[in-house]
Amino acid sequence: MARAGITADRLVAAAADLADEVGFEHVTLSALARRFGVKDASLYSHVSGLRELRTRLALFAGAELIDAIAAAVAGRAGKDALTAFATAYRTYALTHPGRYAATQIRIDPELTTDSPALRRTTDVTYGMLRAYDLHEPDLTDAVRLLRSTFHGYCVLEAAGAFAHSRDVQASWDKAVDALHTALEHWPRETPR
Repeated sequence: MARAGITADRLVAAAADLADEVGFEHVTLSALARRFGVKDASLYSHVSGLRELRTRLALFAGAELIDAIAAAVAGRAGKDALTAFATAYRTYALTHPGRYAATQIRIDPELTTDSPALRRTTDVTYGMLRAYDLHEPDLTDAVRLLRSTFHGYCVLEAAGAFAHSRDVQASWDKAVDALHTALEHWPRETPR
Protein backbone atom coordinates (compact mmCIF):
# COMPACT_ATOMS: atom_id res chain seq x y z
CA MET A 1 0.00 0.00 0.00
CA ALA A 2 2.93 2.34 0.58
CA ARG A 3 3.47 2.56 -3.17
CA ALA A 4 0.16 4.37 -3.57
CA GLY A 5 0.77 6.54 -0.48
CA ILE A 6 -2.73 5.91 0.79
CA THR A 7 -3.64 6.71 4.37
CA ALA A 8 -7.08 7.02 5.89
CA ASP A 9 -6.69 10.82 5.93
CA ARG A 10 -5.62 10.96 2.26
CA LEU A 11 -8.51 8.68 1.36
CA VAL A 12 -11.03 10.95 3.07
CA ALA A 13 -9.51 14.09 1.51
CA ALA A 14 -9.71 12.44 -1.92
CA ALA A 15 -13.32 11.46 -1.21
CA ALA A 16 -14.08 15.09 -0.33
CA ASP A 17 -12.61 16.29 -3.62
CA LEU A 18 -14.50 13.60 -5.50
CA ALA A 19 -17.74 14.55 -3.77
CA ASP A 20 -17.36 18.14 -4.95
CA GLU A 21 -16.62 16.97 -8.49
CA VAL A 22 -19.31 14.33 -9.00
CA GLY A 23 -21.69 14.64 -6.03
CA PHE A 24 -21.65 13.01 -2.61
CA GLU A 25 -24.00 10.24 -3.70
CA HIS A 26 -21.47 9.16 -6.38
CA VAL A 27 -18.55 8.72 -3.99
CA THR A 28 -17.71 5.03 -4.02
CA LEU A 29 -14.74 2.93 -3.02
CA SER A 30 -14.36 1.87 -6.66
CA ALA A 31 -14.12 5.49 -7.82
CA LEU A 32 -11.52 6.25 -5.15
CA ALA A 33 -9.54 3.12 -5.97
CA ARG A 34 -9.39 4.25 -9.60
CA ARG A 35 -8.21 7.68 -8.46
CA PHE A 36 -5.36 6.09 -6.49
CA GLY A 37 -4.63 3.50 -9.19
CA VAL A 38 -5.26 0.53 -6.90
CA LYS A 39 -7.81 -2.27 -6.60
CA ASP A 40 -10.92 -1.68 -4.48
CA ALA A 41 -9.79 -4.26 -1.94
CA SER A 42 -6.69 -2.18 -1.17
CA LEU A 43 -8.85 0.49 0.45
CA TYR A 44 -10.31 -1.86 3.05
CA SER A 45 -7.15 -1.62 5.14
CA HIS A 46 -8.07 2.07 5.68
CA VAL A 47 -11.87 1.96 5.96
CA SER A 48 -14.24 -0.91 6.65
CA GLY A 49 -16.54 0.05 3.81
CA LEU A 50 -18.53 2.80 2.11
CA ARG A 51 -20.52 3.62 5.24
CA GLU A 52 -17.37 4.33 7.26
CA LEU A 53 -15.89 6.35 4.40
CA ARG A 54 -19.02 8.50 4.14
CA THR A 55 -19.12 8.98 7.91
CA ARG A 56 -15.49 10.08 7.92
CA LEU A 57 -16.20 12.38 5.00
CA ALA A 58 -19.15 13.91 6.85
CA LEU A 59 -17.01 14.59 9.92
CA PHE A 60 -14.17 15.97 7.75
CA ALA A 61 -16.51 18.32 5.90
CA GLY A 62 -18.28 19.32 9.11
CA ALA A 63 -14.93 20.29 10.61
CA GLU A 64 -14.07 22.37 7.54
CA LEU A 65 -17.45 24.09 7.66
CA ILE A 66 -17.28 24.98 11.34
CA ASP A 67 -13.68 26.17 10.99
CA ALA A 68 -14.81 28.58 8.25
CA ILE A 69 -17.75 29.75 10.36
CA ALA A 70 -15.63 30.16 13.51
CA ALA A 71 -13.08 32.27 11.62
CA ALA A 72 -15.89 34.43 10.23
CA VAL A 73 -17.64 35.08 13.55
CA ALA A 74 -14.49 35.62 15.65
CA GLY A 75 -14.73 38.93 17.51
CA ARG A 76 -18.28 39.63 16.32
CA ALA A 77 -21.59 39.70 18.16
CA GLY A 78 -25.30 40.11 17.48
CA LYS A 79 -26.39 40.79 13.93
CA ASP A 80 -22.78 41.14 12.76
CA ALA A 81 -21.99 37.63 14.03
CA LEU A 82 -25.21 36.19 12.59
CA THR A 83 -24.42 37.71 9.18
CA ALA A 84 -20.84 36.40 9.27
CA PHE A 85 -22.08 32.95 10.31
CA ALA A 86 -24.71 32.87 7.57
CA THR A 87 -22.29 34.08 4.90
CA ALA A 88 -19.63 31.51 5.80
CA TYR A 89 -22.26 28.76 5.82
CA ARG A 90 -23.63 29.73 2.42
CA THR A 91 -20.19 30.20 0.88
CA TYR A 92 -19.10 26.73 2.00
CA ALA A 93 -22.33 25.10 0.82
CA LEU A 94 -22.09 26.66 -2.64
CA THR A 95 -18.32 26.29 -3.06
CA HIS A 96 -18.17 22.67 -1.83
CA PRO A 97 -21.50 21.10 -2.80
CA GLY A 98 -20.40 17.49 -2.34
CA ARG A 99 -18.72 18.12 0.98
CA TYR A 100 -21.76 20.13 2.10
CA ALA A 101 -24.09 17.27 1.15
CA ALA A 102 -21.94 14.99 3.30
CA THR A 103 -22.57 17.22 6.32
CA GLN A 104 -26.28 16.52 6.03
CA ILE A 105 -26.21 12.75 6.47
CA ARG A 106 -27.32 11.13 9.69
CA ILE A 107 -24.36 9.74 11.57
CA ASP A 108 -24.51 7.06 14.24
CA PRO A 109 -24.46 9.00 17.55
CA GLU A 110 -21.94 6.53 18.98
CA LEU A 111 -19.45 7.65 16.34
CA THR A 112 -19.91 11.32 17.11
CA THR A 113 -19.90 11.53 20.90
CA ASP A 114 -16.18 12.30 20.98
CA SER A 115 -16.07 14.39 17.81
CA PRO A 116 -14.16 17.64 18.38
CA ALA A 117 -15.79 19.11 15.25
CA LEU A 118 -19.30 18.51 16.56
CA ARG A 119 -18.44 19.96 19.97
CA ARG A 120 -16.92 22.97 18.21
CA THR A 121 -20.07 23.33 16.09
CA THR A 122 -22.18 23.50 19.23
CA ASP A 123 -19.80 25.94 20.94
CA VAL A 124 -19.57 28.30 17.96
CA THR A 125 -23.29 28.22 17.17
CA TYR A 126 -24.41 28.71 20.77
CA GLY A 127 -21.71 31.35 21.23
CA MET A 128 -23.04 33.29 18.25
CA LEU A 129 -26.55 33.12 19.72
CA ARG A 130 -25.41 34.29 23.16
CA ALA A 131 -26.14 37.92 22.22
CA TYR A 132 -29.82 37.03 21.85
CA ASP A 133 -30.06 35.78 25.46
CA LEU A 134 -31.77 32.52 24.57
CA HIS A 135 -31.95 29.56 26.93
CA GLU A 136 -33.16 26.00 26.47
CA PRO A 137 -35.46 24.92 24.92
CA ASP A 138 -35.54 28.19 22.95
CA LEU A 139 -31.87 27.86 22.07
CA THR A 140 -32.43 24.51 20.39
CA ASP A 141 -35.46 25.88 18.55
CA ALA A 142 -33.42 28.85 17.30
CA VAL A 143 -30.59 26.60 16.10
CA ARG A 144 -33.11 24.47 14.19
CA LEU A 145 -34.63 27.58 12.60
CA LEU A 146 -31.23 28.84 11.47
CA ARG A 147 -30.08 25.50 10.12
CA SER A 148 -33.28 24.82 8.21
CA THR A 149 -33.32 28.34 6.73
CA PHE A 150 -29.66 28.30 5.70
CA HIS A 151 -29.85 24.75 4.37
CA GLY A 152 -33.07 25.28 2.46
CA TYR A 153 -31.86 28.49 0.89
CA CYS A 154 -28.51 26.99 -0.14
CA VAL A 155 -30.04 23.85 -1.62
CA LEU A 156 -32.59 25.82 -3.60
CA GLU A 157 -29.98 28.32 -4.78
CA ALA A 158 -27.56 25.56 -5.86
CA ALA A 159 -30.38 23.89 -7.82
CA GLY A 160 -31.10 27.13 -9.67
CA ALA A 161 -34.58 27.30 -8.17
CA PHE A 162 -34.57 31.08 -7.70
CA ALA A 163 -35.55 32.10 -11.22
CA HIS A 164 -37.25 35.38 -10.26
CA SER A 165 -35.54 38.58 -11.38
CA ARG A 166 -34.97 39.63 -7.76
CA ASP A 167 -31.26 39.45 -6.93
CA VAL A 168 -30.51 36.25 -4.98
CA GLN A 169 -28.02 38.07 -2.73
CA ALA A 170 -30.61 40.72 -1.87
CA SER A 171 -33.07 38.00 -0.88
CA TRP A 172 -30.38 36.29 1.22
CA ASP A 173 -29.60 39.56 3.00
CA LYS A 174 -33.31 40.07 3.69
CA ALA A 175 -33.59 36.53 5.06
CA VAL A 176 -30.67 37.11 7.45
CA ASP A 177 -32.25 40.42 8.53
CA ALA A 178 -35.52 38.60 9.21
CA LEU A 179 -33.73 35.94 11.23
CA HIS A 180 -32.02 38.63 13.30
CA THR A 181 -35.39 40.26 13.99
CA ALA A 182 -36.90 36.90 14.92
CA LEU A 183 -34.03 36.15 17.31
CA GLU A 184 -34.30 39.59 18.93
CA HIS A 185 -38.04 39.11 19.49
CA TRP A 186 -38.02 35.42 20.21
CA PRO A 187 -41.26 34.09 21.75
CA ARG A 188 -39.93 32.78 25.06
CA GLU A 189 -41.10 29.44 26.30
CA THR A 190 -42.99 29.89 29.53
CA PRO A 191 -42.04 27.52 32.35
CA ARG A 192 -44.67 24.89 33.09
